[in-house]
Amino acid sequence: MLLSFFAGLLTIGVAVLMPGGESTNVSGPPAQGEPSEPPPVPGEAGETPRDARETTPVEKPAPRLAIVVDDCGYDPTRDAEWLKFPEKITMAVIPFGPSSRRLARTAHERGFGVLIHVPMEPESPVSDRTEGFRLRTGMSPEEMDSLLGRMIEENSFASGISNHMGSAFTADLESMGTLVSLLKSRGLFLLDSVTTPRSVAVLAALRAGVPVARRDVFLDTGIQPEEMRLRWKQAMEIAKEKGKAILVCHGRKESFRTILDLVPDLEAEGIRAVTIDELLAGRRQ
Repeated sequence: MLLSFFAGLLTIGVAVLMPGGESTNVSGPPAQGEPSEPPPVPGEAGETPRDARETTPVEKPAPRLAIVVDDCGYDPTRDAEWLKFPEKITMAVIPFGPSSRRLARTAHERGFGVLIHVPMEPESPVSDRTEGFRLRTGMSPEEMDSLLGRMIEENSFASGISNHMGSAFTADLESMGTLVSLLKSRGLFLLDSVTTPRSVAVLAALRAGVPVARRDVFLDTGIQPEEMRLRWKQAMEIAKEKGKAILVCHGRKESFRTILDLVPDLEAEGIRAVTIDELLAGRRQ
């Protein structure tokens, strides 16, 4: 009888120690909060190992550079050269010039960005062909609305505006508040050319909920090629550091020739040329 007892114990021990696919839980379903099945083994089909998930690099978007060409619309020959530019640019077109209307349409068809380069009151007197249609401090909302409406009627391809001059106007919060409210009603954005460090254009736009951008580098306050090259390099460094940058230049022949020579730098540095619309697209969503 004692022999039978030990034989029984041996049988139980073997049953417990034998490997197999059957569950050893014989007391019912698993306790609440416990998995009903063991987790998949890393490396099995349909499961990425934890180490692989943690070390897989996330692709970083390419830095973007928006090139804005100011003062277009008054020199048809020069404007036509910019339309041949090999990368995306944004053309800021001054209203009522000899080529303003045609240039805006052609630039749009070319896939370029188009802005209305709105003349605005400067701090010091400036005599040019825009004197008769500048936005000025002290204008009533009705006067401003009428003038802006004429500009939009001529250039229906523009998705936003930028300021031509405007060191006095953009520093006046009341005037800028009126302007951005008009832009909001028309679905237009604002690019601050930053012609004065006292500009409140961005502040006014943000308060009104209007999409706004601010230029980072002005390429050609001078026309020396070496100076322009240094500023181009500065714009690329900002793009790589912040992910985006806005470079503004005049539509001069000297600027065109210099920047055309520098365009290959974009591909070499992994920077993508975009329009202002594309640069602002993320903020509008």
